Amino acid sequence: MTRLEGMPPPPPPPAAGAGRSPRSALAELLAGNRRFVSGQPVHGHDVTAAAAVASGDQQPYAVVLGCIDSRVPLEAIFDQTFGSICVIRTGAHVLDRAVLGSIEYVVGQLGVPLVMVLGHERCGAVGSAVETLRTGERPGGSLAYVVDQIAPAVAEVGPDDPRAHPLAVRRHVRRTVAALRADDLLAGPVAAGRVAVVGALYDLATGDVALLVEGPAGETTNRPPG
Repeated sequence: MTRLEGMPPPPPPPAAGAGRSPRSALAELLAGNRRFVSGQPVHGHDVTAAAAVASGDQQPYAVVLGCIDSRVPLEAIFDQTFGSICVIRTGAHVLDRAVLGSIEYVVGQLGVPLVMVLGHERCGAVGSAVETLRTGERPGGSLAYVVDQIAPAVAEVGPDDPRAHPLAVRRHVRRTVAALRADDLLAGPVAAGRVAVVGALYDLATGDVALLVEGPAGETTNRPPG
């Protein structure tokens, strides 16, 4: 997609990840989502070869772990261009050793200061886990592994709760965030404030990304971390 006439030119490429704070990285990511929601992206999902060549050396400032859902293209919903974010997608952002090792590499070797775990409403993988716990009928093949990784979140909210699906989506995001914060190679940078691991939700109806903030009611807000 080409930039529309009259739109402002794209901003300069972000500074190297190692030179940014977690707060500034998160602010940049959420600003891109606001551009996407407003219908005024500066990158316009530019996927031309020329744009790829112009990206130069890899200097990402964030890594986003999201779902494989075709309605949640991460570079587009954050209005990011080549070289700005690293993207990992699995069913319901399930962690395995390859995913965890990839995040450790991005943080340790590329100096990325922000890791975001992004869930979304009406997630099919979470729906499969809810159905499995309700019926006791476990799927076959490797889908069973994905369901098993989501099942603890469903069990915590209660599979028979009428709102089990949306509640489990949120709980699974929080569990994934907690697992990343506790990782041997990430815990130190997180404790020192050099790296932030945050959870968020994508709204399929509006395009908004909202941060998950722990509170007495588990409320969702776009407030950045303190």
